[in-house]
Amino acid sequence: MSLQPIAIPRPLVNQILHHAQAASTLEVCGLIGARDGIPTTCYPLDNVSEQAETRFAPDPGQQVEAMRTLRERGETLFAIFHSHPAAPALPSASDREQLGYPETLYLIVSLNTKGVLEMRGFRLEEGRQFAEIPLCLA
Repeated sequence: MSLQPIAIPRPLVNQILHHAQAASTLEVCGLIGARDGIPTTCYPLDNVSEQAETRFAPDPGQQVEAMRTLRERGETLFAIFHSHPAAPALPSASDREQLGYPETLYLIVSLNTKGVLEMRGFRLEEGRQFAEIPLCLA
């Protein structure tokens, strides 16, 4: 079964990558809102994990506010993103444990590359396994 690539607008990708680079030793996180299925808005959230170098925990108040703003703008939750400062852009065991929106696209940015940042997309399948979703710039 071939999966169709998901198009993500270049300005949105740039926002996500900039957010990841701004705190390059910590995992960053946030939400992506979409209108009519097209990703439109980046909502960066503070990572309040006590182990922010290797885990992410979105600030609960900021997450509630972002979800409210998203709904008020007529958007839907399109994706949740976070970064891996020193690991590949692959879901970790802790990523799998803390899934709150299993039907949502998960974007992972790796800063563990030489010169080029890597961003990959995943969705949860049956049995709590991740399937990679191809991404393309729009």
